[in-house]
Amino acid sequence: MDAPREVARDVLRAVRERDAYANLVLPALLRERRLSGRDAAFATELAYGACRSLGLLDAVIADCAGRAVGDIDGPLLDVLRLGVYQILRTRVGAHAAVDTSVDLVRSEFGSGKAGFVNAVLRRAGERAAPEWVDRLAPRDPLGRVAFEYAHPVWIAQAFADALGAHADELRDLLAADDERPAVHLVARPGDITAEELALVTGGEEGRWSPYAVYLDGGDPGKLEPVREGMAAVQDEGSQLVALSLVRAPLLGPDTGRWLDLCAGPGGKAALLGALAAIDGCHVDAIEPAEHRADLVRKATAGLPVRVRVVDGRDSGLEPGYDRILVDAPCTGLGALRRRPEARWRRTPADVRELTLLQRELLTAAWDLLRPGGVVVYSTCSPHLPETVAVVADLVRRTGAEQLDTRELLPGVTALGDGPSAQLWPHRHGTDAMFTAALRKPA
Repeated sequence: MDAPREVARDVLRAVRERDAYANLVLPALLRERRLSGRDAAFATELAYGACRSLGLLDAVIADCAGRAVGDIDGPLLDVLRLGVYQILRTRVGAHAAVDTSVDLVRSEFGSGKAGFVNAVLRRAGERAAPEWVDRLAPRDPLGRVAFEYAHPVWIAQAFADALGAHADELRDLLAADDERPAVHLVARPGDITAEELALVTGGEEGRWSPYAVYLDGGDPGKLEPVREGMAAVQDEGSQLVALSLVRAPLLGPDTGRWLDLCAGPGGKAALLGALAAIDGCHVDAIEPAEHRADLVRKATAGLPVRVRVVDGRDSGLEPGYDRILVDAPCTGLGALRRRPEARWRRTPADVRELTLLQRELLTAAWDLLRPGGVVVYSTCSPHLPETVAVVADLVRRTGAEQLDTRELLPGVTALGDGPSAQLWPHRHGTDAMFTAALRKPA
């Protein structure tokens, strides 16, 4: 059997049957089956690409099969999705995609069901991807571009709303969001520079963060600086969020009390901890889930970071912090490229509960902040109800002073109209991180 395709099929099956996360299942399968190099890269492309493209693939499958995808046996549907993805969205020849898919089904279920898969995939191969878009996409412009780039319409609408006057960039945004992103590393300050990390790994120094390095591919976990804790995988946008907190101007001296109110799994806490160690400061890191708190402890080992397993809304901490980061739980719409199946799991109904939590966490942070201190609110979502609406609510209730966050990210262009900052995949090559800096009046 074809090992890369088997791995990709098993990832799709785990996502469908167990609501698993593809980016957690795939690395374990690659290690278990000892795939590396080109085979691992091919399995990754198939698994992640099929997960991202699910809406488009299912529409084509339903048309070719003459029935709804819900009426097709799950294991067959996994293989069909894998096959149609290869036919429409890779350079794999249609003949090879059909034959290998049929072999996968025949080995598990026999020739009868293999015949059904063969018939559906041969019909799928009769049209190129643009022809399928013309045939199946909604007629309205938003629905069409969402279908073409495999996004639910409500998410495409949320992106268009966040782009505002620049909504004409929506196609470029969806196209960037539909591609597999580059791996970003963060060089731990005090241990290694970005220049040194780039030389050691063969990567390229980042454009925006002084600690970022870009990799073309491969398994970053095998790199010596990562194994030794001198570097870690972290999107450059997340690095900029942490840096905006450290750079924000306070009223009065920095006494060295910093807080990460939503620390799990620990990436931003680790960067803040490394910077705190240089400046002689200390970070408290809050994470309510014990298993995620363990991840924070591992990420911040050896740094001046104390992890507390409590709810950030009722932490029991003593007020008086100089700097507080609220990287709030959110829909994650800004990081869909890195979580390939997430776009098909989220619904508009998720937003209401999350925005309530976001407002409660930001209010709790405000109560812990000293006069003259700064809280940075961030989300890996550009969705307006989770971003500017949450910030505006706090400003209205507390009189918080909104700093121009764009000034905290020197050299980064096209961050929006301010005073908050919005990063975008198509503009900056980062996740769509939102950041706002708020200072408490003295």
